[in-house]
Parts: sequence; structure tokens; C-alpha cells
Amino acid sequence: MTIKEVAKKFNMTNDTLRYYEKVGLVGPVKKNSSGIRDYSEEDLKRIEFIKCMRSAGISIEVLKKYVTLYDEGESTKLKRQHLLEDEKEKLEEKIKTMSEALEKLKYKIKLYKDDKLDQYL
Repeated sequence: MTIKEVAKKFNMTNDTLRYYEKVGLVGPVKKNSSGIRDYSEEDLKRIEFIKCMRSAGISIEVLKKYVTLYDEGESTKLKRQHLLEDEKEKLEEKIKTMSEALEKLKYKIKLYKDDKLDQYL
């Protein structure tokens, strides 16, 4: 697939895809005889994983570490697992915090709708 097709498929920009390649998260992506990037199925799977993790707030640095370990092979399996477990814990805490904020927002909106504003903001 070309960069344009991949960008459309994953709803991201060409620049983002080039950046992921530049920092080593993807690729190097092979190029055809005309010099146009030709993304493989493996590249697409990696991009899908990266996009999912980024949408969850996982940093580029953590993803670079994970990808580096992955590329090193089977001997890094436990390190990769621990890295993912650490990120899962952070994400669970973030979800908890966001859920609490959502409940507070719902409460405040209900007060507005019921015309019963409290004295707190």
C-alpha cells in the first residue's frame, strides 16, 4: 500500500507515518522502483498497534522501547510483557480518574438542568 492509502486507512497524515518511520516505530518501509513507499502487511499491523496505543496515551518513547525489544526477538519477551503491564496499570488509573471526572460533570450538568446550582464552582 502507498503512504496515501495507509494514511486514509488509519485516518492519519502522511507526515505522521513518515515520523513513525523516522523514529523507528515502523520500517524502514520498502520503496518501489519509483521510490514510493510500499507498506507491507507487517507494517500495517505495526501501524495499527501503534495507533491504538497512542490513542490510549502511551508515549512515543515507550513505544520505541517496546518496538526495539520486539525487534530484538524472543529473548525480550518478558521485558515486553512487563512494559505492557506497566502501561496497562497507568491506563487503568487514567480511566479511573477520567470516570470520576465524568461522573462529576454529569452531576454538575444535572444541577444546571434542575436549576439547583450548588456553591462549588
